[in-house]
Amino acid sequence: MTARILVLGAGYAGLVAAGLTARHRDARVTLVNARDRFVERVRLHQVATGQRIRTRPIAELLDGKPVDFVVGRVTAIDAVERAVELDDGRWLGYDILVYALGSGSNAGAVPGAVEHGYPLATAEDAERLRERLAADGTVAVVGGGLTGIEAAAELGETRPRGTVRLVTAGRLGPALSERGRRHLRSVFARLGVDVREDARVTEVGADGLSLADGEKVPADVVVWAAGFRASTLARDAGFAVDEQGRMVVDSALRSMSHPEVYAIGDAAVLRRPDGQELRMACATALPSARQVARAVGRDLAGREPGPFTFRYVNQCISLGRHDALVQYVRADDRPLELILTGRIAALYKEVIVRGAFAAQRHPAMVVLTPGGGPS
Repeated sequence: MTARILVLGAGYAGLVAAGLTARHRDARVTLVNARDRFVERVRLHQVATGQRIRTRPIAELLDGKPVDFVVGRVTAIDAVERAVELDDGRWLGYDILVYALGSGSNAGAVPGAVEHGYPLATAEDAERLRERLAADGTVAVVGGGLTGIEAAAELGETRPRGTVRLVTAGRLGPALSERGRRHLRSVFARLGVDVREDARVTEVGADGLSLADGEKVPADVVVWAAGFRASTLARDAGFAVDEQGRMVVDSALRSMSHPEVYAIGDAAVLRRPDGQELRMACATALPSARQVARAVGRDLAGREPGPFTFRYVNQCISLGRHDALVQYVRADDRPLELILTGRIAALYKEVIVRGAFAAQRHPAMVVLTPGGGPS
């Protein structure tokens, strides 16, 4: 009997999962995505600054693979009937569901951020920001994580006549080594990016930011890069989720409440065997996609899926087109005092990004992945 495998989301995790799962003889795979083109999310800061980034149709990336591709936005999941509703009213049934809907901006966490902020979570976000940016003026980037760092550096490099401020509630690059943070500060100083650490934003207005200490940070444009959130679909369907709406899964990446459902990428709470929670990143999305394809194959064969094992290798951060930071880390993501910087690091980062994209067409490439891999 052929099992209906329904994959929701064609991001870095979902597209690879669909391609690999379709190799199983007893599986009929359907992939659902809200748009017909693949979004290189790790390049959105480049799109926002006006760089031409080629996009590819998802159907082209699936060429030759036995995957049915459906363009549509998921509006509801019926966990009892095992069916998914799309925005055009269609219902698609499943025997096994792979939930890979990723994450979006959490701008709603702070008053005014939705109305006045420009997130960098989708292709539409990046295009909207690109249309708003001028060659001069002041841009405030909120968030000191990787998205905020990459956006601030790209803005500083491409807008030398403008002012860029990076505002973060904690330290700049909290997951980096001291050497890594020193390099960031030197790059930002060279690019003219003003960094404000330990500055919690309480409100976003049309003219800038309000901080917890009462200070105002003027800005013509606010880029919101202070974290991401998962879709509410899993919670609404009655699946076990965490406080961020991510699906809670077991060691094989199966839903803790619905074993016929798997979740991967940003949409799931992924953990190492020692219990450490993995960060939302392409580095974890690709290996989790490979794991779920293997797990589904064992499931179809009536065998118990094996556990997801993972180790980190490094973090790769672009700092404009001519510099980058490769932060080497221990298996549990703790930083080492070993970094790679400059043009060679920029080249390394570009190779990693291109490799992540190439894996969408050739999913069997996912053995060692950007920043990490199976242990």
